[in-house]
Amino acid sequence: MRTFLVAAAFMGLAGFTPATTCTDEFLSGQAPANIASRFAASATEICYSEYAVLASADTKTPLWSAEHLTRAEVMAARKLKRVDRFHEEPALPDAARADLDDYERSGYDRGHMTPSGDMPTSIAQMESFSLANMAPQLPALNRGLWEEIESSMRSLAVRDGEVYIVTGPMFDANAKRLNGRVDVPTAFYKAIYDPKTGVAGAYIAWNTPEEKLMTVSIARLRGALGFDPFPALSEEIKAQTPALPAPAKAPVS
Repeated sequence: MRTFLVAAAFMGLAGFTPATTCTDEFLSGQAPANIASRFAASATEICYSEYAVLASADTKTPLWSAEHLTRAEVMAARKLKRVDRFHEEPALPDAARADLDDYERSGYDRGHMTPSGDMPTSIAQMESFSLANMAPQLPALNRGLWEEIESSMRSLAVRDGEVYIVTGPMFDANAKRLNGRVDVPTAFYKAIYDPKTGVAGAYIAWNTPEEKLMTVSIARLRGALGFDPFPALSEEIKAQTPALPAPAKAPVS
């Protein structure tokens, strides 16, 4: 099922026009393809103004969150003050979505998949705080290595003009659940494709107090994940060993 969320008040704001279909956020207009995900049958695709998610009723998290991040968007986002507006997703039925109470006193952060720091307008930033875009992350990861990966992606978009990004959680067979409802990921992935350089690959960061990170090819991620984040890419590019930027802290402005 596909749900569109486009705010009329967004029109013309900060020089940006809202996405009218999810395809605006996907490489060659093709959404991540389900290969063998056991959670996809219960999932709903939601289109926001600057990103899209596939939200699972089973895990109460996104399975993927996709964005086409450009230099102009990063520069606009840098001018915005962050306002935390975590909220339940009204486009999903109560039984299919996470609640704010699920995370309360859990010891886990509400970890953005598509980060608020990529959002070029206040409305897009607000949309990024939907729990449909969140998964339980340990604070050490969310506020450390994961934030550095996100910063590196923004730097890459500024350097090369644009980058396609697909982010999401990875679960094992015995996933812990917050409040008996929200699955806790074992790890997180962030798959990227840089059209300027032709480089594609993925980071995998473990949801542990200690930093544990590896980079893999898109083909290897696909085999582990059950989704192909970039079905439009050739198998040759997907099989390449990636040379991805090292995670780095955001520069002081």
